[in-house]
This record gives sequence, structure tokens and C-alpha cells, in this order.
Amino acid sequence: MTALTLGLMVAGLALLAIGAEALVRGASRIAAGAGISPMAVGLTVVAYGTSTPELTVSLLAALEGRPEIAVGNVVGSNTFNVLLILGMCAAIAPLAVKAEMLRREVPIMIGVSLALWGLAADARINVLEGIALVGAILVYTVAALRWGRRERADVVAEYAAAEPALSRGKAQWLLAAAQVLIGLGALVLGGRWLVDAAVAIARAAGVSETVVGLTIVAAGTSLPEVVTSIVATLRGERDIAVGNVVGSNIYNILAIVGVSSLAAGGGGLPVARGILSFDIPVMVAAAVATLPVIFTGRRIARWEGFLFLGYFAAYTAYVVLTAQEHDAAGMLGRAMTFFAVPLTVLTLAVAVARQLRASRQRVGDLAS
Repeated sequence: MTALTLGLMVAGLALLAIGAEALVRGASRIAAGAGISPMAVGLTVVAYGTSTPELTVSLLAALEGRPEIAVGNVVGSNTFNVLLILGMCAAIAPLAVKAEMLRREVPIMIGVSLALWGLAADARINVLEGIALVGAILVYTVAALRWGRRERADVVAEYAAAEPALSRGKAQWLLAAAQVLIGLGALVLGGRWLVDAAVAIARAAGVSETVVGLTIVAAGTSLPEVVTSIVATLRGERDIAVGNVVGSNIYNILAIVGVSSLAAGGGGLPVARGILSFDIPVMVAAAVATLPVIFTGRRIARWEGFLFLGYFAAYTAYVVLTAQEHDAAGMLGRAMTFFAVPLTVLTLAVAVARQLRASRQRVGDLAS
């Protein structure tokens, strides 16, 4: 890997982060100024906006006939979002979530993850399936906007504090519009540079573009989600931290895979067998592992955060060892296969046990 390639990658990542931040700030201020509720802005405009790097990179990769990067970016980003970002946030402070709508969004995230697995079973996302995915994101967005209007007052206030409305001054509206345009320009240029660097890295290292998409590209395009969720956690805005990740993952699958499959042309978007047999199941297992948000009083405990981080470290190690054709890859792969299911079962078992114990205690208190 030459210094020029490395510099191109770093510059591309920087432009993606800057562009996403400008786009999110500008679009969210315009939406808030137009009268859209802060809750709806946070769970649509912000969540989708932080996923614009993934959209840009996957769309460019699909247009250029590099489906490995397009699909690997989405699958890797979704796994990264849940295991690393939620893991880090929960390790910083337990994520107690008040938003009732997240009890709907988490099952939706799991459902669309399973849907992607099913649609990719023939190793391809065809055009009709892409149209269905795009239609689904439109339906989901409308539903999310309606749910946001009915959310609890304290949750809406939390989002309002993070997304202040735009003032009525013309200069403020122009500034917000300029932020959107600058953000889009930076995203396109940054995505272009990152895709070029990723292809060069794959060729120089002798690894597949799938591996680069699952690791470097996925981690780089998830930087806006990292910043948004960690800052929200440090500020005590736990609903925003979790909602950003869940909303982004739903958007990644429905919108990005859908649009990329349409951009790929009549043949649709090919899905590598390795992604289908291992990486997508890991993504689904990670999504299922978020169910404690529903079962444990809508809370992700600190120990569960560290468990997520450990799971992510094991997954990343497997991807890297496989790329290098290391002898340990097979052993770690078997360990991962037997680790993913126990992780999910253990997490759910503890969650259900806690909920049952809490319910019995409430019943006992009422009886006494």
C-alpha cells in the first residue's frame, strides 16, 4: 500500500465524516424549522443522515461493478453499529431507553436483517427485490414520523434538546441549505476516494474486496454513528444513542441495499457466498442480541456492552485471519459459529429471567 493510497483513504474518511456531519446538521435544522417533531427528526433525518457515507460508498461501488464492497459495507456496518457502537456506549453507561417506539424498531431491525438473509439466499438481490426494499423504507419512514408524534413528552424533550429548531431568519435557512449542499459534495468526493483506496488496498494486500468492505470501509463509513451515539451517551441522551444505531441499521438494509441493487443494473446485486454463509448470520445474531432493550426494562447493562465488544473483537479477528488464509481461521470460525448462538441464548435467557423476577416482585409488592 503506497503513501498515496493511504492518504486517499484517510482523506476520503475525513470527507465522509465532515460531509455527514454537515448534512445531518443542515437537514435536521430545516426539518425542525419546518415543524417536524424533534423525535421524528432524530429517528429519521439524523439516523439516515449518519448512514449517508454507507449509501454513497455502496452506491458508487454498485455502479462500478464492485458488489463485494457494496454488500460488505452494509453487512459490516450493521455488525459494527450493534456490537462496537452499542457495546462502547453501554460500557460507558448502561443504556436505559425510555422511548416506547424503540420496542417496535428493534423487532423491525431484526425482521429486515432476516429478510436480507432470505433475499440473498440465491446469492443475489435482484431488481424486484430492490424495489421492494426501497418501498419498505418509504413505508417505515412514514410510520416512524407518525410514531414520533405520539411519543412521551420527556423523550420528545430529549430529542428537542439535541435538535434545536431553526430560527425564522432567512440567513439561517440559507446557512442550513448550504450545509446540506456542502455535506452532499463532501460525501460524494469522500466516497469516491474511499472506494478507490479500498480497491487499491485489496489488490496490494492480495485479499478480496469483500474483506475490505467488511472491515476498513464498514468501519470508516460508520464514523458518524460512532460520534453521534457516544456523544449522546455522554450527555445522558440514551434514547438518541440507541435510536441512531437501530434506525441506521434499518436504513442500511432497506434503502442502501435496495438502491444499490437498482444501480447494479438488470442482473441485480451479487452477494458473495462467504458473506451469505457467515457474515450475514453474524449480523442477524447481533441484531437479535439487542432484544434486552425490550425484555429488561428497556436497558442494555454495562456487562452486556462488554460482551458485545468481545463478540466484535472475535468477529474482526476471524475476518482478518480468513483474509490472510491463516491456519487459525478455521478454528476461530468454528468457535464463532458455536459462540454466536450461545451469546444470543445467554443474553435472552438473562433478560427473560430478570423480567420474570421483576414481575414477580411487583406482584408480591402489590399483594402485600
